[in-house]
Amino acid sequence: MRAHILIIDDDAVACEFLQEALSREGYEVVAYTSALEALAQDLSRYDLLMSDIRMPGMDGLQFLSQVQKKWPELPVILMTAYGSLETTMEAISLGAWDYISKPFSPDDCRAIVKKVLEVRELRERRMSLQPESATEPKLIGSSATMVDFYKQIARVADAPASVLIEGESGTGKELTARSLHNMSSRRDKPFVVVHCGAIPDNLLESELFGYEKGSFTGADHQHVGLLESAEGGTIFLDEITEMSTALQGKLLRFMQNGEVRRIGGHEVRHVAVRVVAAANKNIDDEVNHGSFRLDLLYRFIVRLRIPPLREHKEDIPLLIESMLKKFGYPGVRISVEAMELLMAYLWPGNVRELENVLQQTLLLSPFVVVLPENLPDRFRQQTVGEEKEELPDLTPLERAERDKILQVLKAASWNQSKTAQLLGIDRKTLRLKIRRYSLLDDKIPPGGATSPVKD
Repeated sequence: MRAHILIIDDDAVACEFLQEALSREGYEVVAYTSALEALAQDLSRYDLLMSDIRMPGMDGLQFLSQVQKKWPELPVILMTAYGSLETTMEAISLGAWDYISKPFSPDDCRAIVKKVLEVRELRERRMSLQPESATEPKLIGSSATMVDFYKQIARVADAPASVLIEGESGTGKELTARSLHNMSSRRDKPFVVVHCGAIPDNLLESELFGYEKGSFTGADHQHVGLLESAEGGTIFLDEITEMSTALQGKLLRFMQNGEVRRIGGHEVRHVAVRVVAAANKNIDDEVNHGSFRLDLLYRFIVRLRIPPLREHKEDIPLLIESMLKKFGYPGVRISVEAMELLMAYLWPGNVRELENVLQQTLLLSPFVVVLPENLPDRFRQQTVGEEKEELPDLTPLERAERDKILQVLKAASWNQSKTAQLLGIDRKTLRLKIRRYSLLDDKIPPGGATSPVKD
């Protein structure tokens, strides 16, 4: 089905340019030169809106605000030739899905439209799969890092290929596996979870493959294994690196031909099950050490890496909001100062650690506003000390500006000219801010010197 896109720009030439660029990609494109004229229509029939910001009568930010009230799920991309940090932050806070600075090429336009439509489709699929399971845990985050990860999930969710999920402890590997299952055509079939590290190896084999009555002492009944129980669905093998190499060999044979033979039995059964596994150890190191079979690793066609929380810390406020509702504290607010400490922390335990810290803080804090003194000691002592040493005199607004400039610098591959253009400031001002905020320090890789920032 072709996506329907609405363009709003008071410049008729710009409208024609966008219509031509997007129509060539197969989209149905309609254009208006007035936001007020566009709002008089039923916009629910469109899949995406693109609006200029500076327009007479009603500007793009006002238009976005009205769209959010009437059609909150409709994605809007804002365009402007007068970009600035303040405008960008206001656009995002009002609910814009993305923001693009003029002038841009047809390829840039098509790329951003494709990205937003992919994210919209992914959200719609997630919402339509199990609407009755609103309280079921799910992956949360709207940062560019998490959006890219969602796109990877969406691309492989309905493929029959086996998947290996890699990531640090507490990042959400089981939630990722459930997302793969729930977004696939197997969603109505079983999703079976096996915690390999919690089951002794001899028992793990019988749990996976099953056994016949009398096959060993204590086997007083026939037992159907978990692989058979997951017929047609997904089996999730958590901490697969804890499985012995001998049992890995039996799993390898199952993944090659789908055959299951119960312990003590002779009958071979063919079982159609998708295998998804997770590892919180470096799987390549485990192969090099001889504790994980290379041939089994090759049976996993797709390897997904979940980003640690420190790589998408901008999602922390959204995660906290979700957790407050989950724990039954929807009225509690995190103060600006406390949020700064939470955002500055590296989170070695990832989302699981954030959940633990928030629960502890909520239980011990007597107020409806969480203050820095309510947080565990490590936030007040270590993080504050580090921040004062690096950035002693920054206000919360300056910290937000620093984070935004750093984000755009990274996105522009540290090209100053492009960064200045994206931020709507001149290069001299950008250089001053880079020195003011010690941003070159963020470009130095561990153990190495930085290359010069591109001009």
